[in-house]
Amino acid sequence: MDMIKKKNCLHARLNIPTFVLIAAIGIITTRCLDLVLLCNMLGVSGLTEFLYLSMQTWALRLIFFSSLVMLVVEFYCAVSIIKGYNWGRWVFLGTQVIAVGYLWGASLGFGYPELFSIAGETQQEILRSLVIQKTPDLLVLFLLFVPSRARLFFRRQ
Repeated sequence: MDMIKKKNCLHARLNIPTFVLIAAIGIITTRCLDLVLLCNMLGVSGLTEFLYLSMQTWALRLIFFSSLVMLVVEFYCAVSIIKGYNWGRWVFLGTQVIAVGYLWGASLGFGYPELFSIAGETQQEILRSLVIQKTPDLLVLFLLFVPSRARLFFRRQ
C-alpha cells in the first residue's frame, strides 16, 4: 500500500505544468547568466576592485552579503517551485519586491551606497532602466501566478 502512495506522489510531482517549469528554469538561467556577464564585463581586475570597494564599510559589506544571500534564496526558490512548494513562489516574489525597492531607493539617492544603484539622470530614465532590467523577473512572476494551471498546481501540492 505504501508503495502505491509513493508511486502516486512521485507521479503527481512529475506532472509539473510547463509554465512552472519554464519559470523555475528561467530563475536559475537568468541568475547564472547575470553572474557570467558581470564577470565577463568586469574582468579579473574589475572584479577584484568591485570586491575591494564592496568591503570598504560595514554598510557596503552588509549589502554585498545580503545580495549573495538573496541569490542563494532565489536558487532555493527555483528548486522549491519545481518541487511544487507554494511558499517558493511567494518568497521569490518577496525577493523581487526587496530588490526593486532597494534599487529604486538607492538610485534616487535614498540608500547610502551608490555602488549598488542604477545610473540615470532623471527618475524616468532610472525607472525605464529598472523595468528593462527586471522584465525577465516580471515574466517569471507572471508564469508563476497568472496561468490557472500554475495556480492549481501549487494548490494541489
